[in-house]
Amino acid sequence: MEKIKMSTPIVEMDGDEMTRILWKMIKDHLLEPHIELNTEYYDLGLEKRNETDDQITVDSANATKKYKVAVKCATITPNAARMDEYDLKQMWKSPNGTIRAILDGTVFRAPIVVKGIEPCVKNWKKPITIARHAYGDVYKGAEMKIPGPGKVELVYTAEDGTQTKELVHNFTGEGIVQGMHNVSQSIESFARSCFNYALDIKQDLWFATKDTISKKYDHTFKDIFQDIYDAEYDGKFKEAGIEYFYTLIDDAVARVMKSEGGYIWACKNYDGDVMSDMVSSAFGSLAMMTSVLVSPDGYYEYEAAHGTVQRHYYNHLKGQETSTNSVATIFAWSGALRKRGELDGNEALMEFADRLEKATLDTIESGSMTKDLALITTIPNPTVLSSEGFIKAVAERL
Repeated sequence: MEKIKMSTPIVEMDGDEMTRILWKMIKDHLLEPHIELNTEYYDLGLEKRNETDDQITVDSANATKKYKVAVKCATITPNAARMDEYDLKQMWKSPNGTIRAILDGTVFRAPIVVKGIEPCVKNWKKPITIARHAYGDVYKGAEMKIPGPGKVELVYTAEDGTQTKELVHNFTGEGIVQGMHNVSQSIESFARSCFNYALDIKQDLWFATKDTISKKYDHTFKDIFQDIYDAEYDGKFKEAGIEYFYTLIDDAVARVMKSEGGYIWACKNYDGDVMSDMVSSAFGSLAMMTSVLVSPDGYYEYEAAHGTVQRHYYNHLKGQETSTNSVATIFAWSGALRKRGELDGNEALMEFADRLEKATLDTIESGSMTKDLALITTIPNPTVLSSEGFIKAVAERL
């Protein structure tokens, strides 16, 4: 069979530990037999990031700006233990955070729905995609322990020296205080990414904050979304037959639990952090969660939502057989290939991405799966496959 050709490269970001092993298997068994794979390769493994003072992460993000589509393997964000293990020069930042900042993107996470892995919420039939604003709020907060009585104020000093003050609290004893911020430019990018992605996948968009309590902070999010929607997207949404819907976060949670899914739920940073884990867990498994970073400028970076599966990697190094779920990593590749095909008008590449996903889901639905899924499936007597065994079973169907 003639291999499918790619005119423009995808930016390929390799990663760490067990997911790096799966990455190579996926390319060897599922991609390269069928595609003349055209990628610009960046090794974001921790050793290479350390060797290049993390410049390679910056280079990979800038390459994504050039080629518009990237696919990323899971990577280690080092802690103190990793500093010693890998003999690092410093505790390098999360590559995802660095790439996100350079691309000014929003993270969209959606569960991979497959028969036999049933959601805990019985009425959920279609995926719920969480769009998380990945800037500011408590993640960039300043915090202080208050040792005793005293006054805490917010103070804004303008460039001309004039000051505006707002009392936070008059403390009569010990306590704690936190200051957090966001910037309008980032909120605007978040809004446009959400509206564009909704049009891209033809799904309704929900957005929720607590604007009744937070009348300036959360209300600003609500206003920016509404202004951009009214000015730039109202007609496009009507034409696409989809809806933009705003509600309070507590109402959104109640509606989500009673819905059948099939929409995008945009959340502020903290809400998105918590709700994406809730949705993925309730749909079955974090190993069955796709993640795509979408920039309002039209850059896309696809990855699995999970980490590097450290425990399995150590077993692998000891020569033990592992049964690691590769589905989300396979779907990262299929998502990137489909988007490359869309942007280049390459029908064969788009069709291949669809077939790859179907072969993966059909393998599970036939009763052949990795151990994590076998433990929660409703399919009787599932066949538990090794990491490579599952990928080879998918290859056979493909």
